[in-house]
Amino acid sequence: MNWLALLGLLLIVYALFVIYLTVKKPEGIWNMAKIRMFRKVLGEKGTVIFFWIIAAACTGVGIWLLVR
Repeated sequence: MNWLALLGLLLIVYALFVIYLTVKKPEGIWNMAKIRMFRKVLGEKGTVIFFWIIAAACTGVGIWLLVR
C-alpha cells in the first residue's frame, strides 16, 4: 500500500471539510472556543480567509503526495 498516496487523499478530504466549515458555518463547530478566538483576533472575514489558505495548502500537499 502506498502510504503517501493515502495521506494525500486524507489531506484532500480534510481540505474539503475545512471548506465545508467556512461555507456552511455549522453552529456547533463555528462557536467552539478556538474558532471564536480566531474570529476575535482576525475578524469574521479574516478567519474565513485563514481557513481557505489552510485548505489550499492541504490540497496542494495532497495532490503533490498523490502524484509523487
